[in-house]
Amino acid sequence: MTAQGSRDYGSILLGSADESSFRQRLRIQTLLTGMIVVANLIGAGVAILLTGVGIPQPSVFQARLWWVNFLVLPVYVGAAFVVGIGLGTVVVVRDLRWAIRGRQPSARDARRTQRAPWRLVAIQGMLWGVATVMFTIMYGVLDPALIPKIFFVVALSGVVVVANSYLLVEFAMRPVLAEVISAGYGRRKRSGVRARSLVSWLAGSAIPITGILLVVLFGVFRDDTDKLDLFIGVTVLAVIALGTGLILTVLSSVSITGPIRSVRSGMKRVQDGDTDVDLVVYDGTELGDLQVGFNGMVTGLRERARLQDLFGRHVGRDVAAAALQRDPELGGSERIVAVVFVDVIGSTTLASRHSPTEVVEILNRFFAVIVAAVEGRHGLVNKFEGDAVLAIFGAPIDLEDPAGAALSAARQIADGLARDVPDLAAGIGVSYGRVVAGNVGAIERFEYTVIGDAVNESARLSELAKRDPARPLASGHAVEAAGPEAARWEQQEATTLRGRTAETVVHAARIADPDDT
Repeated sequence: MTAQGSRDYGSILLGSADESSFRQRLRIQTLLTGMIVVANLIGAGVAILLTGVGIPQPSVFQARLWWVNFLVLPVYVGAAFVVGIGLGTVVVVRDLRWAIRGRQPSARDARRTQRAPWRLVAIQGMLWGVATVMFTIMYGVLDPALIPKIFFVVALSGVVVVANSYLLVEFAMRPVLAEVISAGYGRRKRSGVRARSLVSWLAGSAIPITGILLVVLFGVFRDDTDKLDLFIGVTVLAVIALGTGLILTVLSSVSITGPIRSVRSGMKRVQDGDTDVDLVVYDGTELGDLQVGFNGMVTGLRERARLQDLFGRHVGRDVAAAALQRDPELGGSERIVAVVFVDVIGSTTLASRHSPTEVVEILNRFFAVIVAAVEGRHGLVNKFEGDAVLAIFGAPIDLEDPAGAALSAARQIADGLARDVPDLAAGIGVSYGRVVAGNVGAIERFEYTVIGDAVNESARLSELAKRDPARPLASGHAVEAAGPEAARWEQQEATTLRGRTAETVVHAARIADPDDT
């Protein structure tokens, strides 16, 4: 679902992008027909108002003009409606054949679709152009004084129809234009917003004002034009200018604010943390470029979030956050941390008794228990080493009681493995001391890790803990550095661990202690 829902194309009249192709085609054809009829009715109303009231003299209501007024004019208007709607339907069906058949548009289809609004408008312009020439001649033959009046009235009405038709038709065809744009066929490199503005200015201001000037000229050069006629003519033209200007301004503003609203709505969702936003790009002007740019930006944000999530999963979220805040560099700093090392018992036997797929599934459950316990105490799972895990508490994020967090996590891991992963057991060792924490490797490829005696000590303690997997072992330094958690551990022995020269005081988790989750 897109950001706009039922307003994917900027208006509820155009339906949703999820609508079936049949309903969409029916909706578009209905809108096109209705809007062309409305535009022509507006033009006819302007012509009648100007002819009868706005420019009353010379009058068209003369006895000798009856056959033009009551025979030719109605027949032509009716025929123009039929021809205009019929020819327009043929053009739409031909240019949108790809959409009707439900296939992707080719480059030729895209060009035809982008030009379809202009073809429909050209049909209306042709019909009104023929009417301008034909009625100017007919009325002019019988009364030459009517030539400038008829020419101006019909031409002005035709321009109003063409301007309204252009904006209305372009509005109705947004859904198919959206499909063309989504198929990779961008807009033509011309300013569509400028064209809309010029059309609105031409039909809503320039021509009516020109008409007012012509009425004033008629009044100056015609002796039989009194002040009342001049006042009425100017007033009617001013009202027409206000009316058509308002209509065209509303249509033009809707065509501009629709795409802007969709972008604004999408930006609001992104600000709220939702990057699963894809606007329907339906505008063929620079505003469509704005929608395309927004979608590109959100795609980049989604990709960045996905990469950041993957980065965090691979190296740990705290390490990832620290790396994103500053430029990565090799080397590290001394830190006092607690280290937990977990090593599976009998991994060779496990592999011999289960298929590789089953081994992977068991290990994933094993790792899940460890990750939940470590991250629940703000530690870092630093490495998955085959069937062993190294976790750190106190780097890169400082903790108030890293030793206590590590000891608590070790007990939870032991309980969780016994409960959730009965297929295997593991030795768990906890150590505490000074290490170097930082990025190790080459500038092209490095990883965050800790190096120091505490790491080696925790690994040796995990070997010793394999005697009784239910009881994790910890060094005396770890227990001494811990807070209240130290009470849950008891001293076992003092021994020299393999590979070490100093003696280690070994503590074990108390069996009777309750879970610390």
